[in-house]
Amino acid sequence: MGQKVNPVGYRTGVMCDWKSRWFASKKEFPSLLVEDQKIRNFIKTKYRFAGIPKVEVERTRDEVKVVLYTARPGIVIGRKGQEIERLQDELQQLTGRRINIKIEEISRPEIEAQLVAEDIAEQLSKRSSFRRTMKRALENTMENGAKGIKIQLAGRLGGAEMARREKQIAGSIPLSTLRAKIDYGFTEAKTAQGHIGVQVWINQGMYFEDEESGHGADAQEGQAPKKPKRTYKR
Repeated sequence: MGQKVNPVGYRTGVMCDWKSRWFASKKEFPSLLVEDQKIRNFIKTKYRFAGIPKVEVERTRDEVKVVLYTARPGIVIGRKGQEIERLQDELQQLTGRRINIKIEEISRPEIEAQLVAEDIAEQLSKRSSFRRTMKRALENTMENGAKGIKIQLAGRLGGAEMARREKQIAGSIPLSTLRAKIDYGFTEAKTAQGHIGVQVWINQGMYFEDEESGHGADAQEGQAPKKPKRTYKR
């Protein structure tokens, strides 16, 4: 089962928070959902090289709060904050609402699955050997403190006539263990022979061990006295 379900969606609402946090009536819900996607697509397209694995959206009656997680905050902020002001104006024109942008720096981009996937895709687009690229990404992630990583490529690998899948795993990836902090990333590499799908799973440890986590529930878990390990039956 674990191989078919997006690990982030599988844990959302149980171990981790939603990426969009707002409430709307049935009538408004579809338009606000599309608006969230427009904001994310606009930011990802504009700052392709800023290393943005995720964008969180919070809505109140008066404004939309956009939280940008980035490995290179300098690119997004710009000199004297000019770039972030320009982005704020562009998003306000796009949505017609008041936008409040917050920047969060990612301290260890090497263990962010989306960033690893995008880096692999970039190397494949430059005609790099897919096996060497996978091996290098595996070693780099494990050296930076990840508990495990799985990389899967699908498409016309190495310019082959027939599409196939290649997979490499290092460490442990317990996909069905809800307490395991599994990060997932997907992107497509555009090559001359066609698109190659890049999927990355990274085990960042257990949720209750991560005391530095930004979410309230996770922080409370980290501070709480240790209890006997519970077994989760599926």
